[in-house]
Amino acid sequence: MVAADRPAAGGGTPSRDDTSARVGPSATVVRLRDRSVEALRDRSRRVRAIGGLAVQAGLAAALSWLVAHQLLQISQPVFAPISAVSTLAASVGQRLRRTVELIIGVAVGVLIGDLLILVIGTGWWQLGLMVVLAIMVALFLVGSAAVVIQAGATAVLIATLSPSVRDLEFPRFVDALIGGAVALLVTAVLLPLNPLRVLNRAARPALDLLAAQLDATVHALREGDVARARAALIELRRNSDEVNALIEATKGAREASTLSPVNWHHRHGPVGRYAHVAEPIDRSMRNSGTLIRRAVTLLEDREQVPESMPRAVAELAETVRLLKRQFAAGEEPLRAREQALRAVCAAGDAYREGVGFSGAVVIAQVRTTASDLMVGTGLTQETANRLVRRAFGELRPPGAARLR
Repeated sequence: MVAADRPAAGGGTPSRDDTSARVGPSATVVRLRDRSVEALRDRSRRVRAIGGLAVQAGLAAALSWLVAHQLLQISQPVFAPISAVSTLAASVGQRLRRTVELIIGVAVGVLIGDLLILVIGTGWWQLGLMVVLAIMVALFLVGSAAVVIQAGATAVLIATLSPSVRDLEFPRFVDALIGGAVALLVTAVLLPLNPLRVLNRAARPALDLLAAQLDATVHALREGDVARARAALIELRRNSDEVNALIEATKGAREASTLSPVNWHHRHGPVGRYAHVAEPIDRSMRNSGTLIRRAVTLLEDREQVPESMPRAVAELAETVRLLKRQFAAGEEPLRAREQALRAVCAAGDAYREGVGFSGAVVIAQVRTTASDLMVGTGLTQETANRLVRRAFGELRPPGAARLR
């Protein structure tokens, strides 16, 4: 045996394999525990987020069955609670539309089914033909997936159950109407959503993501860390879920403040101001992506980074955080607007200190993103652009002498 291969006497330093054998399993256990804790937290957040929807769905299903069975004397009102749950399962902000689609789809299915039964009777090929025609008519009239599904399903029920169940058409239509109406009643009156809470819950992840990646870009610019800037760009590009959730939330907030008498006062308050926030936030995400991408190129090309440039990006990140806080408080975001203009001032200082090609693009994107965020606070695009130009200051080529 070679001496170097023998273990050291007296309990010397263990080999790498020995260390891995002792440390590996414990590190694996720690990783598994962390993943389990994170998964548990994620599922808990999910339950808290949809807990209200579950209660709404349960109440709507019970009430729709009660109305159909007890008041209208429909013997088996199965489709009333199904329609109610289907309406509530739609994304918040689309429930009124889902109710209308539900009724249209059922009406199309009943009409096509009854007409064809009168002409060609019932059977396996008649069933197929009814479904095809019901779907084609639904697509022609509305084109919504919900209408198509309801039309096809209703045509199947009419074709298969009409021979054995008399007068199926009217109860089916009434069930759809009752279910949708009760679902809207639950949403608007009995258990209404708080539109401001809906907006805050959806805006928080999008704004947190944007602020975090702008912060990472600040550190990358100050430290010349290209890898960190690239990582920030990759993370910001994964924003589709956050933006889509915010778009749905703005629809939900508008719907809740329109349908629910409890929330009518919100229409001219915070919800009214923030109802159109999704689009400018989406634009600010995309423009920040361009900012970070050019920051990566700037660092790769070793361009000059004036001290004011990372400060401008840092002020922009603080604007996003301040906007989030004022969203949550239901305040008019005056401080966020002022903060955005501070970012533009710093960008103007950096431009006049002297920047390269990619640096000029970074500065331009600070201006554009600040304008987007100001539109998100409720300003018009023209007003935001005018304030940004004024805050940026004199436009002259970097390094050019001041004219007298």
